[in-house]
Amino acid sequence: MKSFFKIFFASLLALVIFTVIGVLILLYIIGNATQPSKPDIGSKGLLVLDLGANFKEQTKDNPLTWITGDPSDDVPGLYDVVRMLHYAKYDSSIKGLYIKAGWNSNGFATNEELRQAILDFKQSKKFVIAYGEVFSQKDYYVATAADKIYCNPSGGVEWDGFSAKLYFLKGLLDKLEIEPEVFYAGKFKSATEPFRVTQMTDANRLQTTVWLGDLYSNFLLQTSAARKIDTAQLHLWANTGAIQNANDALTHNLVDGLKYDDEIKAQLLNLTGSKEGSEVNFVSLGKYAKAADFEREGEDKIAVIFAQGDIVGTKGEEGQIASDDFVKIISKARLDKDIKAIVFRVNSPGGSSLASDVIWREITLAKKVKPVIVSMGDYGASGGYYISCNGDSIYADRGTITGSIGVFSLVINMQSFYKNKLGITFDGVKTAPYADMESSARPLTEQEKRFLQADVDTIYAKFKGRVADGRKKNVVYIDSIAQGRVWTGQRAIGIGLVDKIGTLQDAIDCAARMAKTTSYRIKEYPENKFSLQEFLHSSLTRSIKADAIKEKVGDKQYKLLEQTEKLQQLLGIPQSRLPFEYDIK
Repeated sequence: MKSFFKIFFASLLALVIFTVIGVLILLYIIGNATQPSKPDIGSKGLLVLDLGANFKEQTKDNPLTWITGDPSDDVPGLYDVVRMLHYAKYDSSIKGLYIKAGWNSNGFATNEELRQAILDFKQSKKFVIAYGEVFSQKDYYVATAADKIYCNPSGGVEWDGFSAKLYFLKGLLDKLEIEPEVFYAGKFKSATEPFRVTQMTDANRLQTTVWLGDLYSNFLLQTSAARKIDTAQLHLWANTGAIQNANDALTHNLVDGLKYDDEIKAQLLNLTGSKEGSEVNFVSLGKYAKAADFEREGEDKIAVIFAQGDIVGTKGEEGQIASDDFVKIISKARLDKDIKAIVFRVNSPGGSSLASDVIWREITLAKKVKPVIVSMGDYGASGGYYISCNGDSIYADRGTITGSIGVFSLVINMQSFYKNKLGITFDGVKTAPYADMESSARPLTEQEKRFLQADVDTIYAKFKGRVADGRKKNVVYIDSIAQGRVWTGQRAIGIGLVDKIGTLQDAIDCAARMAKTTSYRIKEYPENKFSLQEFLHSSLTRSIKADAIKEKVGDKQYKLLEQTEKLQQLLGIPQSRLPFEYDIK
């Protein structure tokens, strides 16, 4: 009888799952049949750039977005947004651009590329209006490209300066009697600090002060140029807390007026030439992506390979740079004779040192047969720099976080935790002294510690050699700017880690010049193929789990849980990656 019920319920569960999948497929087919391929955006459209959206590097098509109702699934990738803004310059149905502030969570380089695209759009002489109830500093940075900035009378503009906060876990681990055994190369390699100290080391504090100061200086300089306010004055206002509400922002000329939502809509109706009392024809980026023919056409192909996320070995999940997957992608672009050049778009804080070297090798092979241009986004650091360093030319944004040339390895000794907290002990046999090395059930011996440190030192030496070869510098010099130190793209120019400050489009233009082609189209990788299995497993399941946890513990605690979870990925595998994660405000 037990066997019967087991088979019965298993069959019932399978039937339910297949029914759900069948319904989703049917809805997808019906949706495709009933929805127009190109939506009508009208004649007086106002393109909306919502800064509350998370702009990933590459657009991921999800034809079931209209089923889930999740607006984040319908946000185009950053490069598509840039191309759409350029296309909208010449689109007579688009009368202007509306920038909506929304607690911008995008990286500094992403915001720089958005801001450059807005400035390009403004050359059309079409109006650009920015509005928000509250402007974060990242919101405001992008908004300074607008013709006018308006704020809700009861809102305000955040003007506090920048800060970077790093979480430290050593105190927690000490209480639990868990001992991290850390091995690293590079005095600035601060990724292991959360496990071995309770506050920043002097070296880490120095490097963080420098790169955070670079980001802040650029923020003040761009604001100064846009608002015609001296940088010293802007700095003083942050130091003295002079901007506390919307009226303060207006008094100090950070905004052009205070308006409620209905007032800003009335102004937008007037600017678009619409009838009074009608509705503003807001056009979302997702809708415009389906309506606009913004993709370039040409005879030749330039491959743009988007590498975003942590670098991992073999197979990875969505949002990771898996070595197996990217070796195949780069190899395919290398062997395709119709592809005249490769642009490798990197947005990664690093990860597995071995996986980074595997990808580096494939980039090296590609470089022998066609131009390879690297474009770095928010991050091109540690392993992210490893896979970038051998490009023919390296582009970065001013706010790109790069460098961090260093290596570390981490092993956790949980013997005391198991014994004193859980009452668990271990025993066993082995055929050789090191058969159970890196087991969490016992501490490492002195000889085992020497093995692991030697491994880290060897990988670090190889990393520096790769950079020296790619940048055509000697290893001694590379060592002087390496040591795990983090640099901004702006500062990386002067020390030779980056060739030019520029956007992804600038890198593509460079690739076209090197390939001696003016007639080309873009071929994007990874190829954008919708998979229902991936949708159900990744987009839906992961989102549901994350939302449920966030609801219970809150956003800040959820971030801490994410960092703790990442600890599992680091154990026993030599890593070339940035500090655990800074909370940058």
